[in-house]
Amino acid sequence: MDLTILILQGIIVAATPLLFAAIGELVVEKSGVLNLGVEGMMIVGAIAGFAMTIESGSHLLGLVAAATAGAATAAIFAVLTQFLMSNQVATGLALTIFGLGVSALWGQGYSGQSTAPLARLHIPVISDLPIVGPLLFSHDILVYLSVALVVGVAWFLNRTRAGLILRAVGESHSSAHAIGYPVVKVRFLALLFGGACAGLGGAYLSLVQTPLWVEDMTAGRGWIALAIVVFATWKPGRAFAGAYLFGGVTVLQLHAQGFGVGIDAQYLSMLPYVTTVVVLVIISRDKARVSLNAPACLGKPFYASS
Repeated sequence: MDLTILILQGIIVAATPLLFAAIGELVVEKSGVLNLGVEGMMIVGAIAGFAMTIESGSHLLGLVAAATAGAATAAIFAVLTQFLMSNQVATGLALTIFGLGVSALWGQGYSGQSTAPLARLHIPVISDLPIVGPLLFSHDILVYLSVALVVGVAWFLNRTRAGLILRAVGESHSSAHAIGYPVVKVRFLALLFGGACAGLGGAYLSLVQTPLWVEDMTAGRGWIALAIVVFATWKPGRAFAGAYLFGGVTVLQLHAQGFGVGIDAQYLSMLPYVTTVVVLVIISRDKARVSLNAPACLGKPFYASS
């Protein structure tokens, strides 16, 4: 039973950074923008959060720095694509390369350093319950924040006027502009939110999952987060399930290596990424469902007409 709880706790830890990045990108894509720079924003958030925590000794300041760095990186993308009208796909790829380079340069002075992991919450009585306590009520604050974000985004998109406007911009930016909605402003704010979430996802890697700085420590998680958004068909609840599915695959392949399964470690390490490709292939076969849920203006540039 202890091993089962340990594995389940590991799945939660592995899923949390994916969930942060995916829920942020979901909001961005709902506004009609395709930002492929999630990996770059995550790694910038990882080094910013780690550096600030090391320098200040405060995890809170580290998390604020990570969210700010992620949002600032997203702002670069926003300026280039929403004001200078650069290609979204090319700019997103460039943003990932930029983020990886900046983080490698910034992180040179922090290589080999480590920090205490973010403290876990302990709720009297509840956290001490057998099975349920360690599984659900003994995690760090970011785990609960990620779940709250899923609920909050679902409520925002489906129950608020601002969420309706964001969805309208993603479905038909020309119509939204015609009736007076500020398309560029809505998309700019969505991008900042997505960047902040990706930054927090990166900070979770460097402050919780592996509380030290390692170059390229995101290891493709930004791309998996992008796949989760498609897997979820742009629905927050399904994004939650997708993040935990891919997090589970990651943890199970690690435990499989520990149990000495007769498969080369290189093949087991490929498992999360192979799963991503397989899931996307399966989803793409149902083109009607994907096209029905995908924002109609996703990836299309907006040219304001007077």
